Amino acid sequence: MKVEQIYTGCLAEAAYYIESNGEAAIIDPLRDPQPYLEKLKENKVELKYVFETHFHADFVSGHIDLAKATGAKIIFGPTAKPSYDIIEAIDGQEFKIGNVTIRVLHTPGHTLESTTYLLLDEEGNMNSIFSGDTLFIGDVGRPDLAVKSDLTQEDLAGMLYESIHTKILPLPDNLIVYPGHGAGSACGKNLSTETTDTLGNQKATNYALDVQLSKEDFIKELTTGILPPPQYFPKNAMMNKEGYEAFSVVKDKGLKPFDAKTFRSVAESTEALILDTRIQSNFLEAHIPGSIFIGIDGNFAPWVGALITDIHQPILIVADEGRIEEVVTRLSRVGYDNAIGYLDGGLESWKTEGLETDSMPSISSEEFEKIYTAELDVLDVRKASEFEAEHLETAENIPLDFINGNMEKIDVDKNYFAHCAGGYRSVIFGSILKSRGLHNVTNIEGGYNQLVETSIPKTNFVCPTTQKNK
Repeated sequence: MKVEQIYTGCLAEAAYYIESNGEAAIIDPLRDPQPYLEKLKENKVELKYVFETHFHADFVSGHIDLAKATGAKIIFGPTAKPSYDIIEAIDGQEFKIGNVTIRVLHTPGHTLESTTYLLLDEEGNMNSIFSGDTLFIGDVGRPDLAVKSDLTQEDLAGMLYESIHTKILPLPDNLIVYPGHGAGSACGKNLSTETTDTLGNQKATNYALDVQLSKEDFIKELTTGILPPPQYFPKNAMMNKEGYEAFSVVKDKGLKPFDAKTFRSVAESTEALILDTRIQSNFLEAHIPGSIFIGIDGNFAPWVGALITDIHQPILIVADEGRIEEVVTRLSRVGYDNAIGYLDGGLESWKTEGLETDSMPSISSEEFEKIYTAELDVLDVRKASEFEAEHLETAENIPLDFINGNMEKIDVDKNYFAHCAGGYRSVIFGSILKSRGLHNVTNIEGGYNQLVETSIPKTNFVCPTTQKNK
């Protein structure tokens, strides 16, 4: 028996490969099927099943393409009703892969169809659970993604409590927990950086598995402090449920090269968004006017999903040489299937043709310290939790995550200095403002990681109640 975790850091997502006696199963595969097909060919095994723990909201699964390419059956848990052929398993049903067995444990709460898969080894001993977004290391799944008119997040949290207490806690302590995500995912509040653990250790350390925690307190804990989900979540969940265009078609469309003048013409005729994925220093120095920066070397796909509100928006790509296919692939993982081509030769070809470029002003933390006064308008675009931990005393917090809902806070007559933690998010923020005609933003290089070393006054967040009591 072989069990392999295939972890993708950009999405903080874990897929799983299980192999036994010439047969294999894959759990929660990513969109692009080729890496899995290559693994199957290399190991000379047949893919028998593709198991889905639920309708994922934060990425588009590769289950449909993978099943079509191999003839494998797609397995979902109870209540799943997608628009394509699956085996809708019943609670307790078992599936054989070679000499091992997968048992279905229906664990609703994160979503109604959420299912945990229990792996039994060759001797029939319980070996591990693949818990999807039901149980993470250090946390459990958020209960607000499947809310309906007749189903609240409190209802779902109550279901998750019952799932944990009836299906997970009775299992042996020596089981290995293989979750669907690790730290960085928006599918839970406080996920660990660890990507596996024993169930016994989780029982001892994970608040959600504390047998002393009442159902009422569990629900309160789970539903307190949940940030709104990224806007692409329901769109990805729908694609996973209703189906999607074959990845090979999406890739071929996105890998169409355009010379500079044709690129400009296509951008104008299609009203495509120009997405610049190069490193941020190169974007700051020169870029196509109106283009948006989201660098491929950061958390690219989640930021695309959070910020580009139209998932069907035509996208034209500017990328470094040799990275176009990576960009198209990572766009497709979050459902952005309408990349229609790229700038052949990169920005240098644009410059060679004498076409107009733009730039974004930037200043080092040391230079900013020299000119700093309390009257300067400073935008901190980090998350609210980062801002509350510590920030520049005069900074205003407008998190990049919610820029689209906070544009009214931007004063066109002010000259802003923007920073994040390290410089990636603030360049995205500034590029979005520039694309909307607001060019009065200077990026602070290195972000708060470097500003913290300066003498500029800083403060911790103090809630109004605490301040009043003082």
